[in-house]
Amino acid sequence: MRIYEIKGGKPLKGEVKISGAKNAALPAIAATLLARGVFKLESVPRVRDVFCMLEILKHLGGKYKFEDHTLLVDTTSIRDTVVPYKLASKIRASILFMGALVGAFKEGTVPLPGGCKIGKRPVNFHISGLTKLGAEICLDHGNLVLKARRLKGRELVLDFPSVTATENLMMAAALAEGETLIKGAAREPEVVFLGEMLKRMGAEVKWISEDTICIKGKKNLNPCEIEIIPDRIEAGTFLVLGALHKNNRIFLRNLPIEYLETPLLKLKEIGVKLKKQGEAFLVKRKKELSPVRIITQPYPGFPTDLQPIFAVLLLQAKGISKITETLFENRFLYVYELNRMGAGIELEERSILIKGPVKLVGSPVKATDLRAGAALVLAGLSAENTTQIYEIHLIERGYENLVEKLQTLGADISVKTLNPDES
Repeated sequence: MRIYEIKGGKPLKGEVKISGAKNAALPAIAATLLARGVFKLESVPRVRDVFCMLEILKHLGGKYKFEDHTLLVDTTSIRDTVVPYKLASKIRASILFMGALVGAFKEGTVPLPGGCKIGKRPVNFHISGLTKLGAEICLDHGNLVLKARRLKGRELVLDFPSVTATENLMMAAALAEGETLIKGAAREPEVVFLGEMLKRMGAEVKWISEDTICIKGKKNLNPCEIEIIPDRIEAGTFLVLGALHKNNRIFLRNLPIEYLETPLLKLKEIGVKLKKQGEAFLVKRKKELSPVRIITQPYPGFPTDLQPIFAVLLLQAKGISKITETLFENRFLYVYELNRMGAGIELEERSILIKGPVKLVGSPVKATDLRAGAALVLAGLSAENTTQIYEIHLIERGYENLVEKLQTLGADISVKTLNPDES
C-alpha cells in the first residue's frame, strides 16, 4: 500500500505551472470516437483518469501515443462498441462514451459508471436527452444498451445543468440530422471547450444564450488538433496553498483567471489576492484571514470541487465560516478526517461550520474522494508534526505530479510503501 507522508509547517516558495484540465481531457478523448483518423490533443495531464479513458478507447479498437503532454489518438480501427465493466467501474467519466458511441455507430453498451462516492449522480438526464434524439435505451444487467436507426435534432431541456449530460448530448447532436437545441445546458469551461473541439471537427456549435446551445449536426466529422485548457480546480488548489502560510511565496503560471471569478472573489473576501509578475501570479495574503460564507453552485457559481480545499484555508481564518453544499450529499466525508487532525468542524446536514484559527496536528487520515484527498494534503502541509494519507490513488486520479510539484516548492512530502502488516 502506498501513502503520502507529510511533515508540515514549512513555508513554501517557488513556481508551479498549472496542468491541463482533466475534466476537459476526458470528454475530448470520448469525442475522438466521432471521427475516423488521428487526433492531436496538447497539454493533456498524465493522470489516472486520463489513462482509464484511454484504456477504454484501446479496448474499443483505438490506439494512442503520449509524447510528453501531447496525446495522439488514432480511431481508424475502432469497431467494438461495448465498454467493459471492469474499465468503466474505475471512472465516472466512462458515461461519456454513451453520446459518442450512439452518435458515431448508432449503438453502444456502457455500464453504469464508477468514480468518487460523493453522492447520487443519476443518469436520467443522459437517457432522457438521448432518447429524444432517437436512441432506444434499456438497462440490461447493469449495462446501458443504446441503439438508434438514426438520430434527429430536437429541442432538449435539462432540468439540471449536468456537465456530463450536456457533453453527451452535444456529442450525439454533432452527428444527428438537423438542429439540436440544448436548453438548461451546463456552462462550465470544460463544456465550452468540448463545443470548440466539435467545431474544429466540422460541427456547427453556437451558444445562443447563457444556457442554450445550438448544434447543427453533420453526416461526417473530421479529426482535429486542439490544446486542453488549464485545470481551474488544480489552480484553485494551489491558490489556497499559497495562502495557507503567511510566509509562503508561491508563483503560479498558466493560471486560468477567466475561469476562477467566483473563487477569486471569495479569496479576496478572505484576505488573499494575486499580484501579476511577468507571466506568473504571486499569491499574497493578509496576516489575519477573515471568515466567509460559501454556497456551492453550478458554474459560474462556487465550484463544489473547491469547497473541501477552501475549508482547509478557512480553518486559519479568525471567526466562524459556513460552507453549504447544494450539489452532492456525501461531499463532507472529509470533515471527519480533518477533525482527526484537530479541526473541530461542526456538521449540520448540508452545511459545515468552521471556527478558526485552528492549529492542526498531523495524524493518519484517508482520502474519501479526489478533492477531499487534495484538501488533506493541504491540511498536512499546514499541520504540526507528521501526517500520513491513505487511499492516495484517489488523489492521483486528478492531480498530475502533485508530490513532485510540492517538493519543488520545498514541501516535505514523500510517497511511502507500507508493508502488509503496517497498513
